[in-house]
Amino acid sequence: MNMTRKWRFFRSGGFDQTRLETGADIRSLSELDPKLWAALSCPTANLEFDDRMLEFIDADGDGHIRVPEVLAAIQWACSVLRNPEDLTRGSDVLQLDAIDDSTPEGATLLSSARQILHNIGKKDEVVITVEDTADINKIFASTQFNGDGIIPVASASDAETQGVIEDIMKCVEPVQD
Repeated sequence: MNMTRKWRFFRSGGFDQTRLETGADIRSLSELDPKLWAALSCPTANLEFDDRMLEFIDADGDGHIRVPEVLAAIQWACSVLRNPEDLTRGSDVLQLDAIDDSTPEGATLLSSARQILHNIGKKDEVVITVEDTADINKIFASTQFNGDGIIPVASASDAETQGVIEDIMKCVEPVQD
């Protein structure tokens, strides 16, 4: 393993732990010998960390996060942010211009952030917060297609499509949206 990075450590709870102080530290974490990690696995629940975020990192859904999953999450985050230093700020606010839209995944993320803000009535905001993304029902409540699979006649923008939806409703039992 190529150990080109000089790591800094601190002692806590009787264990030496790696200091992750900069975006470069986080980006280089794949270079750290796994023997130096404080833990090689952790549960996705009952930690002092957001359970939903831990579930996202737990790619295989087994209830534990392991080194490769942490490294994959870091790689993804660094690939969609212009500056990995944003990962060390500890903020629940992300400037939209911090998202690197020069990649397809970054462009999709930025578009999604803007759509969420539009849906919740904040279309002119230049930041998105954790709170903005927390309530999926709130995000989709006022949209034509709210994810429930029901397509109301009024969601069609032209009379022809509205007619098709009405014809379909005559063939199957309609459901109230």
